[in-house]
Amino acid sequence: MQTHVVPVGFDYDRLIAPLVRDQFDVDRVVLLEGAVGSEANVEYSRNLSQKLETDFRNLLGAETERVPVADVYDYDAAFEQAYDLINEELDAGREVWVNVSSMPRPVSFAFATAAHSVTLERQADRDRIHTYYTAPEKYLETELAEELRRGRDLLGDLLDGVGDEVDQVAGVDADRLRERLSAATDLLGEFDERGTTIGAKEVDGRHIIELPVASFSNVKPFEEVILYKLGEDGEFESVSELAKALAAELNEEYTDSFRSKVIYNVDRLGPGGKGYVEQESHGKSYRTRLSRIGELWVRAHAAEDASDYER
Repeated sequence: MQTHVVPVGFDYDRLIAPLVRDQFDVDRVVLLEGAVGSEANVEYSRNLSQKLETDFRNLLGAETERVPVADVYDYDAAFEQAYDLINEELDAGREVWVNVSSMPRPVSFAFATAAHSVTLERQADRDRIHTYYTAPEKYLETELAEELRRGRDLLGDLLDGVGDEVDQVAGVDADRLRERLSAATDLLGEFDERGTTIGAKEVDGRHIIELPVASFSNVKPFEEVILYKLGEDGEFESVSELAKALAAELNEEYTDSFRSKVIYNVDRLGPGGKGYVEQESHGKSYRTRLSRIGELWVRAHAAEDASDYER
């Protein structure tokens, strides 16, 4: 059984056509919906999602579910959502195919990276996890621009030689024609100068959304305890402080042996190992905290119970 996870943006053909043409046996489709840009953009995307929902059912006989994405620019939340969704589908015995052709890049990258991370954690399921992309046969933006250019030229021809005092041209209000000519000229000027997008959107106070390369490794039980503790309490001034906190939480005696065990496992989780923990020199100690990848790991595994650790 196949589940296709499809983030919906402003595309239709790339999300369904390859499955129909290549005769995929699609049993279930999860359509991811998120608000992008203006109200008109959001409405357009929702209409596409509704059409896709209908056509996946009618053309492929697939069970279809529409799932909201709260913030299409929140990579971490999208990664967590993807990680949970992929694991749920695998646990249900289904093969998972993730389409990364549409929707804003943070969502597409988050789902692709989550799929890769799950393959590393679930080696036995590697052949049941796939990501794929479909290239468009053509882009409509340039064709739309050329049609707009022809329309602008036609309006210019109609208004050529007509004085400002003329109220109508070919039975159409002249001022209305001038407004349309001006608007088309301005829009084409922006398109020719900047391409299909304008500006750089600020998200959470920054204009760059970092997309970390998360590749999860298998984590041993005691390493899990360390990661959950760092996720719960944040930064520790030293590994010794972390060890004391862990000893208290696990109801163990804080000894040199226990401290050494924590240091050893933090090293395994650090930059030279799995990359889930980062440390900063602070006098004779090292401030210890989760790395960005470590934060993603904790978010993705938050539903799991760290109390299963056996001393």
